[in-house]
Amino acid sequence: MDRVSSQRRDPDALLAVLQEEARRGKLTVFLGATAGVGKTYTMLETAHERRRQGVDVVAGWVETHGRPETEALLQGLPAVPPRTLTYKGRAFREMDLEGILARRPQLVLVDELAHTNVPGSRHAKRYLDVEEILAEGIDVYTTLNIQHLESLNDVVAKITGVAVRETVPDRLLETAYQVHLVDVPPDELLQRLREGKVYLPEVAERAVREFFRPGNLHALRELALRYTAQKVDRQVEAYMRSHAIDGPWPAGERVMVCVSPSPFSAQLIRVGRRMAAGLKAPWLVAYVEQPGKAPGEEERLRISKYLRLAEELGAETVVMTADRVAEELVRLAKRRNVTQIIIGKPLHSRFGDWMRGSLVDRVIRSSEGIRIHVIPGKSEKPANGAAHRGDRPRAARRSFSWDEYGAALGIVAAFTALLHGVAQALGLVNIALVYLFPVLFSAVRWSVGPAAAAAVAGVLAFDFFFVPPVYSFTVADLRYALTFAVFLAVAVLTGRLADRLRRQVETVKRRETQTAALYALSRQMTAVTDLDEIARSIAGQVAESADCEVALFLPDETGKLAIRASSGSDSWLSHSEEAAVAEWVYHHGEPAGRGTQTLREAQAFYLPVRFERQTLGVLGVRFRSESEESGEIPQDRRELLHAFTGLAAAAVARVRLGEQAKMAEVAAESERLRTALLNSITHDLRTPLASMIGSVTSLLEGDEIFTAKDRRELLTTIYHSALRMNRLIANLLDMARIESGMMRLNKKWCDLEDVIGVALSQAEEALKGRDVRLDLPPDIPLVRADDVLLEQVLVNLLGNAAKFSPAGSPVGVGVTVEETVVEVSVTNRGPGIPPEDLDRVFEKFYRSPGTESVTGTGLGLAISKAIIEAHGGRIWAANVPEGTRFAFALPVDRPPGSEVEPKGA
Repeated sequence: MDRVSSQRRDPDALLAVLQEEARRGKLTVFLGATAGVGKTYTMLETAHERRRQGVDVVAGWVETHGRPETEALLQGLPAVPPRTLTYKGRAFREMDLEGILARRPQLVLVDELAHTNVPGSRHAKRYLDVEEILAEGIDVYTTLNIQHLESLNDVVAKITGVAVRETVPDRLLETAYQVHLVDVPPDELLQRLREGKVYLPEVAERAVREFFRPGNLHALRELALRYTAQKVDRQVEAYMRSHAIDGPWPAGERVMVCVSPSPFSAQLIRVGRRMAAGLKAPWLVAYVEQPGKAPGEEERLRISKYLRLAEELGAETVVMTADRVAEELVRLAKRRNVTQIIIGKPLHSRFGDWMRGSLVDRVIRSSEGIRIHVIPGKSEKPANGAAHRGDRPRAARRSFSWDEYGAALGIVAAFTALLHGVAQALGLVNIALVYLFPVLFSAVRWSVGPAAAAAVAGVLAFDFFFVPPVYSFTVADLRYALTFAVFLAVAVLTGRLADRLRRQVETVKRRETQTAALYALSRQMTAVTDLDEIARSIAGQVAESADCEVALFLPDETGKLAIRASSGSDSWLSHSEEAAVAEWVYHHGEPAGRGTQTLREAQAFYLPVRFERQTLGVLGVRFRSESEESGEIPQDRRELLHAFTGLAAAAVARVRLGEQAKMAEVAAESERLRTALLNSITHDLRTPLASMIGSVTSLLEGDEIFTAKDRRELLTTIYHSALRMNRLIANLLDMARIESGMMRLNKKWCDLEDVIGVALSQAEEALKGRDVRLDLPPDIPLVRADDVLLEQVLVNLLGNAAKFSPAGSPVGVGVTVEETVVEVSVTNRGPGIPPEDLDRVFEKFYRSPGTESVTGTGLGLAISKAIIEAHGGRIWAANVPEGTRFAFALPVDRPPGSEVEPKGA
């Protein structure tokens, strides 16, 4: 319902969503409080019932745990055999996703939804396998324990003391077609454990002692019942809304969770998810990055991880940059109409609040009516067991470098040696000021740590070498102690400010580089229309901006995905596994590869190039940095890549749409020409055919009636009608030959007077009753041309002149010789051609207004134009005082090795 309502204003998007939902399979989840309640048993019983109803049911993966009752129910159900994967020298059995998709049953059984697949599988998690099965239109039955739900992960850990590592996003249960609660009272479950019906006796005894305690079972059962009740409540509310049933609807609430690089943020996100679900409200997760406190590499990876967790739980994520974190968070909350803010209680001491100020206090003071929830808690321990201090893990802090501290102390020593020689001239005050320079330099060049070391070393050197008594740390005048304290405070403060400035500059440079790259790519995309050039630009810009190797995959003419452009080394692209990942991303429209939960063993990160719900290609990115090669991609890097793919999609779509527009234009022109051709052929074929049929019929039926003269006239009519049809068919064949590129010129030296004479004799019938006036100079040079085709051009022009001029009016034929060309013209006494149509008369099937009644196909002038241009000449029409003049010009050459004398010389 949420997806449909969000697309309500866009009918096409709504239709696409509805079609996608109709194609998807239906997910049924058998939910239990814990293991042993009978989820798998109930699922198998329901599957047998569906099979008796004629449904094609297949067991994709069912874990019996050696229970005889479950194994008995599994008998009789067809199954897809598991596949075997080898990992670290050991063989593991996993569900065969490829086999299930190839089998394509109506319903597949997939046990243990939260299972983590062995590395080498297509997806990292089994629930991702299930989502792909559903996308193929196959229904799925699956099982899940409540402790594996992502939003309840921290709650379950507090109740049971056991951290559950395998979790499933809440959206799977929220979008499930049905959720069946399989419930067993705790006492009955404990009895089953003692009887060995859940685990083997030795395992059951340890499970009862460590996990299956009555208190745990009661709490988990309550969580399962509450979650199922909320699901039913949402379904009832959706039903009432869809059927316009009046009822008390919940007020519009919106929840915002504030996160930071602290490991405590994961707990805040889960709390926000539960609160939003309880309020039936949308929610968002916000992170504010301070330019002066840019996060380190590990902190960026941690933030990226938390934001991905929020997106998996259904939140909208917002990343901002601001100096004042509290003010920016409250400003965002007011802009987005947030009613409740969730923020974590600081893990540092009150002394830290006194030194740095309390973020929570500032948010509360400026909230103005927004409810603030301050959540206490402990940070999650990192995998390596490193301790944490304050809100920032030690591992995420800037790496310690003795070289930087040594360099800072060395600068102080150099300044001390330099100042020692000029101490009397400078005075103590100026010497103290000079010692600020190493502090500022260290802060700008390195960080606050070396700057603080330089400040302390500067105070000590100043006291030892310059303050009386010299060469001793003893201070004769106690007023110098205040001087030292002020100097140290000023040095540390200026060092911190310089360090913050350096971080701001680094942040601005990084973002300026990204913005410049996006701007440069967008400019290139708008200026280039060639798809290959666009692909090369995309690959080059992404590789340069993201410091990676890039490959852009686009479908070829056959629809097969192929590499269109790449940058850097192509060795990683030669692996068939990489091409398979790109194919998967192209067909499913979702990211995959390194840094994702799908096909994560790939060397590169693959993103779909999507435009308006259509996948146009795939962008493959292989990172060079160790952190990104290890699998984690920072959020800002992901956002940059998504921005690049958005630009790439728009550019590729623009080129494709341009090609489609050209094809549509060609199709429209072809349709117009087809219609004109049919109209022309219909008229010009039926007219001579009617004359021929009438004449032949008369001869057959009235042979004794007609005299010899009458029969001759009828036969002459048949003859001229046949000639007219022959000209029509010849014109059609000539145009087809020209457009197919099959016309070949048989050039030789031609005498234009002979060509004109042959053309006049061929057009004798069309020129009958007309005076042909020749204007031929005596020095017409030979031209190198195909004389037969030139004769055809002149015949077409003479016939055109006769058809579009009054009967009996003269027709003029002239030749003009210039230095490099010879011009041949045909003039008639017709009404002329509108100026805007002088060029269009050479188009196929074109007729000037008012000439529709004149017979002809409209191909003669088009054929003449093609012939003249094939000779390297040009042809044109012009209005002259006496009528219309058609002319063509051919280049003049000389026969090699000879000089042609003018005629009549």
